[in-house]
Order: sequence, then C-alpha cells, then structure tokens
Amino acid sequence: MRQPVVLDVDGSLGPLARRIVLPLREWEETIRFGCSLANMQRFSKTLVETLPREHGTVFLGSGDFHHLTWPLVERVPGSERFQVVVLDNHPDNMRFPFGVHCGSWVRKVAMMPRVSHVHVIGITSSDIGRGHSWENYLGPLRAGKLTYWSTGVDVSWARRVGLAQGFRSFESSEAMVDAFVDDQQGSREATYLSIDKDAYAPDVAMTNWDQGTLSEAGGAAIIDALRGRVIGSDVTGEISRYQYKTWWKRRLSAMDGQEDIDPARLAAWQAQQHALNVRLLSLIHR
Repeated sequence: MRQPVVLDVDGSLGPLARRIVLPLREWEETIRFGCSLANMQRFSKTLVETLPREHGTVFLGSGDFHHLTWPLVERVPGSERFQVVVLDNHPDNMRFPFGVHCGSWVRKVAMMPRVSHVHVIGITSSDIGRGHSWENYLGPLRAGKLTYWSTGVDVSWARRVGLAQGFRSFESSEAMVDAFVDDQQGSREATYLSIDKDAYAPDVAMTNWDQGTLSEAGGAAIIDALRGRVIGSDVTGEISRYQYKTWWKRRLSAMDGQEDIDPARLAAWQAQQHALNVRLLSLIHR
C-alpha cells in the first residue's frame, strides 16, 4: 500500500501508519473555507513542489478544505480520461464569486477535459432543492458531466428545466447505494475517489457540517464497486476548531450554519474520526 499523505493545515489528523506529513499550518487562514484563485494557484504550486509523485490517499483535514481536491485531481498522472466519485452530503457545486471554496470546487473539476463525469453521492442537503436551485452552477449539469445522487430532497425543479438526467433521487440511502453499485457494474473506467465524511450519518463520524444518512456499510459498498480502478483518492471531513481572522469568512461560515465546536467533546469526536480513517484506508487500498 502506498503511503498516505496528511496535508496538515489544521492539526486534526491522528497518527496514520507510514504517513507522510506535509506541514502547511501557515496556509490555514488563507485557504480554509475559501480563497482567491490566485491563492489557490500559489497553494497548488506548493503541492507540486512538496507532494511525492507516488503516494496513497491524501487526508485534507476539515471539510472546510474540500476544495483542495481540485489541485489533487489536476495532478493525476497520465493522459487517460477518468471519472470522479465524491461522497458528500452537499453538491459542492454552488456559486462562489470570490474564487473557490469548499462548496464550489466540483464545477472546476467537472469541466476538466480529462474528467469524463463527476458523481456526487450521498446528498441530503437542501442545496439541490428548488429554493437553492439558482445557486447551483448549471453548466456541468447541462453538459452531462455531473450527477447528483440524493435522498430526501425534492428535486422536481430539475425536470422542469431539462436537467433531469443530472439528478438521481431515492427514498433511502440503501436504495441510492444499490443503484450506484449497479451503475458501476462492469465498468473499467479509472476513478478518482473523494470522501467527505459529512456524507455519513453522525454515528459513523461527527463532522462540523450538517450530515447525511450514509451508513459505513453503504460507503464500503460504493468503494467496493470501484475496486481496482481507483487512481487517486482523498478524505476530508475531520473536525477541528478555528476562529477566522478574515471578516467575510466569519460571515459566510456563520451563514452556512457552522457552529462553534464543544471543546469538551472534540477529543472523542476526533478519536471516532481517526478510527474511521484507518478503516477507510484499508478499504480503499485493499
């Protein structure tokens, strides 16, 4: 198994066996939650200079850093096309006019020429409902390069505007997982896998975002469906406390419903997260 890599931007990761740790704490304020495209370019250059070309799963820290998947997908070696499979409770395809943030990066990835399709699986967030429809980037959906897999969200608006092909809605998480596994049956397409643990129910892993209903067994079934085809992977959704110095980050994170984390419970939640990380590593690289 290739060595896992920890992008240590928030100090949230436990000690994984054989890990490579990249000390990046000086970047936390700059890139946490969101950043300008210029700052993302600077960070990407740092990754190119410090990340080993051959490595295992990359751990990004808090879900506030999920946009770091973008530069990781960009540096996937080779020339073949590949799909991107994202486990997430949110579409991460929302409008953000100030650069890129943890909820807008999917558009950047979906429109890459080498990316054949992006599947975002596990959405229970109202972000894809009618009330937030105008906030979604519609370009990847119209281009047929993005599919939302969701449960418990009314997405009938998509059919009325000709986007039904990009929305797969189910009554239960189990039905959603079964449908995705069937969809992947027999496929040989290379896959980049990105896991945000807020897709899981809170009893699997507590995160600092609103969470979905995916069971650990459901997540394992999705990973198993990609067996032998994963050419890159990352995991995010750790839980960590942070007070933004930048006013607009304080404002936007509050608008997104991020509450302060109870310090008395933080250690227990991080231990739960660490145990899941170990199991995820075993699944992804089995």
